[in-house]
Amino acid sequence: MRGPALRRDVSEEPPHGEPAARRRLTWEIWIVLGLSLGMSGVYSLVSIIAKLTAEGSLRSQTSTLNTSQSVREYLDLTYQLLGIVNTLVPVALVLWLLAGDTPRWAERLGLSRGGVWFRGARGGDAGPGSDAGGRTYWRDLAHGAGLAALIGLPGLALYIIGNRLNLTTTVVASGLGEYWWTVPVLILQAVKNAVLEEIIVVGYLMNRLRRQNWTWRGIIVASALLRGSYHLYQGFGAFVGNAIMGLVFAEWYRRGGRVWALIVAHTILDIISFVGYQLFQGVLDKLLGT
Repeated sequence: MRGPALRRDVSEEPPHGEPAARRRLTWEIWIVLGLSLGMSGVYSLVSIIAKLTAEGSLRSQTSTLNTSQSVREYLDLTYQLLGIVNTLVPVALVLWLLAGDTPRWAERLGLSRGGVWFRGARGGDAGPGSDAGGRTYWRDLAHGAGLAALIGLPGLALYIIGNRLNLTTTVVASGLGEYWWTVPVLILQAVKNAVLEEIIVVGYLMNRLRRQNWTWRGIIVASALLRGSYHLYQGFGAFVGNAIMGLVFAEWYRRGGRVWALIVAHTILDIISFVGYQLFQGVLDKLLGT
């Protein structure tokens, strides 16, 4: 996979220097994270402590994703859809914040006419449906698929090793019943996870920390640790694996990659995990020895 061309900076906005502006930005970061993945990281820490202090090995315990919310089919569906919408509210907030005061970031997030759907990676104006816009669209898909391949197989291997070494819980990727809407909802959950994580952990956090005069090394490490933190409930292997994924994604984005390609990569990984487990649970359990 050919990566994006190196750029000097992912933001053309100068970092804040005034103390009052820096304090306001610090509070904004904490509020956004408190409403979203930062709080998920806190719950994840409590969860792993609970698992470590419970009877039985870490491997013998399960972490169930996409859990059923009701034994009544259509009530469960309603809860699933409401949960997806509710989770995406912080995404709407950060998109509003980024588009309001950082126009160049709005472009890179595809929120303006100069954004990802209207302009090629090397610049130049292009209207909807133009060749440049189409090339950008397919380039994002290609980069996303390449990143998914780069992360997917090593991630699976790390999970198996971590589970064997009692460092990772047994992950049940889908706890939903077998309904007609199960697979579509799992796909929506995958898209939701990708949009939430990549826009907040990469698109938003990297911008805000850069404007706080953080070094690139510190920004990339902070983004990766945040990504690992809210997966800690699955065990230490999941923390390490997702932190490594975070390092790759953050560095790729720093070099000029588009957030949409990261969303594509993340969506592919989660769809394979969620839908694959739902459809082939018995085969996977035998393969992994669970």
